[in-house]
Amino acid sequence: MTTVSEKIDAKLVKELRDKSGAPMGDCLKALQESKGDIEEGFVVLRKRGMASAQKKAARSTNEGSIGTYIHAGGKIGVLLEINCESDFVARTEDFQDLMRDISMHIAATDPRYIKPEDVTIEDLEREKEIYRAQAAATGKPAPVVEKIVDGKMAKFYEEVCLLEQPFIKEQSVSIKELIAQKVGKLGENITVRRFARFKVGAPDWTVSQTKAVETAAE
Repeated sequence: MTTVSEKIDAKLVKELRDKSGAPMGDCLKALQESKGDIEEGFVVLRKRGMASAQKKAARSTNEGSIGTYIHAGGKIGVLLEINCESDFVARTEDFQDLMRDISMHIAATDPRYIKPEDVTIEDLEREKEIYRAQAAATGKPAPVVEKIVDGKMAKFYEEVCLLEQPFIKEQSVSIKELIAQKVGKLGENITVRRFARFKVGAPDWTVSQTKAVETAAE
């Protein structure tokens, strides 16, 4: 039986990518939802804010705000910095709502990184080695093992990377898509710069900062 994804021609994905500026993966998902209709796929991307967000992604974000969230009777706390292009947008209710939502999400899910590119080489290689050994133990051929590893790594990123996680208040939307919706509405690029999560009694705490920011600071 042919799946929907197999029916979507790569040329259609590229055409929607050129039209919207959104990532290829998001274009494929939009075309799957629209059953291969370019215009409907573009509408799907616009509803999620992806069409405008990708085009603004290269714009610098030197303003922003720092927010906090305290949960469980003072047992869990989050400190979060989100950046945008202007102080005006940083002070809007929409931007502040986004900060509260993401801070609350971090308190609930405890992500270790902001995006897949931030995962350390050590963590990346360790996880791949574990998944590769598990898949190889099933006796499957090497090409199949690598496909299994790729699938498990996608799930790994969703578990540990903030932007890839399903938003706790709306599981059908990722944090990346939640931010894209605000970008589309506010008209400015928005980026998560860093966060820290503390839990009373825990032996350590989670602190994460994007590699892009670290490079810029050097």
